[in-house]
Amino acid sequence: MKSILVIGLGRFGRHLCHKFMSLGNEVMIVDRDEAAVTALMADATSAQIADCTDENVLRSLGVQNFDLCFVCIGQEFASSLLITSLLKDLGARHVVSKASQDIHARLLLRNGADEVVYPERDSAERIAARLSATNVFDCIELTEEYAIYEIPPLESWVGRSVRDIDVRNKYRINILAVKTGEDLRPMPGPDYVFTGREHLLALASADDARRLLKKM
Repeated sequence: MKSILVIGLGRFGRHLCHKFMSLGNEVMIVDRDEAAVTALMADATSAQIADCTDENVLRSLGVQNFDLCFVCIGQEFASSLLITSLLKDLGARHVVSKASQDIHARLLLRNGADEVVYPERDSAERIAARLSATNVFDCIELTEEYAIYEIPPLESWVGRSVRDIDVRNKYRINILAVKTGEDLRPMPGPDYVFTGREHLLALASADDARRLLKKM
């Protein structure tokens, strides 16, 4: 369990709060919009209506005691930059700031952010990758070259084992997990036999993934 501070309750901030809480973490939410805080107050561990561009407000929160501090302000970049810088000055352990442009990301990183996320861009890229390719249920880009693809097994694999097919050498993919409905089986061994009902979470380069998908 981690203690998490979420500053800014737009769509991204709200989703973060819900997800972190569902995973059993302690989450404090802060926003100057009373309605936004009130709407999430029942879901968060603690909540405060305040303007975090005020250094005294951040100091009163004890930001150094949180494992993660998220700055989820999207529309007012100057405020996001100021809060990010103040958090680091006040001893925040790990600051994650939201960005919508590369120039914003560079400035945030130079002024205290340990990490920058692009939720809208990342979501758009995942949707585009998933919908532009047949038989890709989901896609998580790790680098420009490599990604984790959620795909079905080839029909020719059904009834055969990972060892028989020699998946890694023949197709140049690594199967990280097998998903059947809500059940997830990580790192299936060489004796795992494909049923045709599962989804595979496979690590592959874009080129190797394209070659495999053409066979489906």
